[in-house]
Amino acid sequence: MATGTSTDTSTLGESLGQMAGEAENFVRQAGDAGSREADSALKKAAQQLRRAQAEFIRLEEAALDRAKEAARATDNAVHEYPYAAMGVAAAAGVLIGMLISRR
Repeated sequence: MATGTSTDTSTLGESLGQMAGEAENFVRQAGDAGSREADSALKKAAQQLRRAQAEFIRLEEAALDRAKEAARATDNAVHEYPYAAMGVAAAAGVLIGMLISRR
């Protein structure tokens, strides 16, 4: 999975920024003009919201895929190297125990 999180985050940020701008324009136009302009602004804002929702869903699915892939890789590594996994777990337990006992 080679999707870049910084690219995804910037795309999402741009989408949210556009959506906020459209919502701001809608509020301004609704107060200033008649219903035709308000309807047009509302449609634009709704379209931006749908785009942002689709982007959120895409990012959520990508994150879930990456998490599943990491879990599979961890499972394979533990099955392939069980003694090393036990050693790492024991070392982590000792380290956590030392940190807790310092309090």
